[in-house]
Amino acid sequence: MTKDDRSERFEDQLAKLEGIVARLEDDSVGLEEALDLFEEGMKLARACRVRLEAVEQRVEKLLEDAGEGEPATEPLDPDTAP
Repeated sequence: MTKDDRSERFEDQLAKLEGIVARLEDDSVGLEEALDLFEEGMKLARACRVRLEAVEQRVEKLLEDAGEGEPATEPLDPDTAP
């Protein structure tokens, strides 16, 4: 993750990623542009995943410190999340 990835808000990164997905779904995007967009999207997705994992670790640590040494969370199943 670069310094720029860390300084940009997660929500802004996610919005950019959603915009890239929308552009890739557009039939008028040429092959080279689609490849560039895909590459940028993969970088953003990776950066978002790393940030989410870091936040999850912080939350689990906070819950562990507040409890009796056991985290009070269960792994998140993205398929059942609201």
